Amino acid sequence: MASEHIVKSFDDQLKRLENLIAEMGGLAEMQLAEAIEAMSQRDLERAAKITAADQRIDDLETLVDQGAISLLALRQPMARDLREIVGALKASSMLERIGDYAKNVAKRTAVLVEMPPVPSAQTVVRLGTLAQEMIKDVLDAYIARDADKAESVRHRDKELDALYTSIFRELLTYMMEDPRSITACTHLLFIAKNIERIGDHATNIAEVVVFLVHGHTPTDQRPKDDITPSFTLLKP
Repeated sequence: MASEHIVKSFDDQLKRLENLIAEMGGLAEMQLAEAIEAMSQRDLERAAKITAADQRIDDLETLVDQGAISLLALRQPMARDLREIVGALKASSMLERIGDYAKNVAKRTAVLVEMPPVPSAQTVVRLGTLAQEMIKDVLDAYIARDADKAESVRHRDKELDALYTSIFRELLTYMMEDPRSITACTHLLFIAKNIERIGDHATNIAEVVVFLVHGHTPTDQRPKDDITPSFTLLKP
């Protein structure tokens, strides 16, 4: 009976970690959705609320860290159980970063509201919607331990990168054609980059899911289509 009690207690603690990750993910997804909506509607009040709400995600990450450390110290897990704990630690760290990037989008939005609208803003909204869908799907994959769905998210990162590159080109063109738009376009560039990084973290969580299911991370090279590092404003 004692052995059964120990096993059930351990399972309950693992389940609590999963529940914390699910709550973190839901909050991070909501933060991004709200940030994108605030940017689209040029809603300064909504953007301010997003910045203030980020602390809850940070607090949840702390709870995941504490729970995982306790399990590692007291249970000395092996094999699948150890993967579950390591996976929770990795996923919580990535979700915390997603929350930070969503908060940064909201902060930039607060500045953009004070400037004339830039047409590319709606394309950035589309970029944010893609990233939001990736977060939702990768969280579903994490909860269901669905490696195939995780792989689907992983391969969609290329689509997000391609749209980010298109936005990058478009905003550079605006800045070169009208120097008065440089400040607003620069903020939009930072927002787009934050969203692109959110996509990267969603892809990282997808790789965690593959690790949980199969015991190893994907061996093929991650699909990427972000060529912005090769851009230059000046021709040689």
